[in-house]
Amino acid sequence: MPIVFNKKIDDQTILAVWKIEETEEQLLSGLQLKQHELDVIASLSNGKRALHWLSTRLLLRTMLNTADYIDCRMDDHGKPYLVNSEAYISLSHSYDYAAVIISKEKQVGVDIELIKMKIKSIKHKFLSDVELAQKQIGDNTNGLYVAWCAKEAIYKWHGKKGLEFKQHIHIKPFKLKDEGSLQALVELPTGTTELTVNYFKTKDGYMLGYVVA
Repeated sequence: MPIVFNKKIDDQTILAVWKIEETEEQLLSGLQLKQHELDVIASLSNGKRALHWLSTRLLLRTMLNTADYIDCRMDDHGKPYLVNSEAYISLSHSYDYAAVIISKEKQVGVDIELIKMKIKSIKHKFLSDVELAQKQIGDNTNGLYVAWCAKEAIYKWHGKKGLEFKQHIHIKPFKLKDEGSLQALVELPTGTTELTVNYFKTKDGYMLGYVVA
């Protein structure tokens, strides 16, 4: 399971992407799991879902550089957190890849997606007419995935239910590149805030977006 991307975002934050090449048994051998975690794996209906769950945990352990047991749980909103640690984390996976971002002092969110043409059929579900009118989004598959990954990363950064992609997260015009950043206005219960989302496209057709704030 090689790390194919590793970036130090700032002194307190790191992002890594791992290509999943192992079997479930190989991933299990690299973890110290307790019964409640084994029960989660057993509940996952197909092999890929189990591989995704295991790979994010093994990548997390690798990034933390520890042989100790890591107690990673989900809160009531589905946001992952580390028990007995003040670090913030976010996890994502898509097909053959797992992504993890860790920060010692800031909230984080990450999303990785395999780029597929079918996103065009659902674009109106997560983008407003104003956003779709932007030429870099509109009918551009890469632009649509940048917008999706940005909104998903922001949702994970916020970490609470009730944030709607189309209604509460607004992508400002940006210049579409293979690697870049954009600004987004987010309507939170505490007021509107502006966030910077960084993104990049991989050589084998995945898009990744992340936010640190």
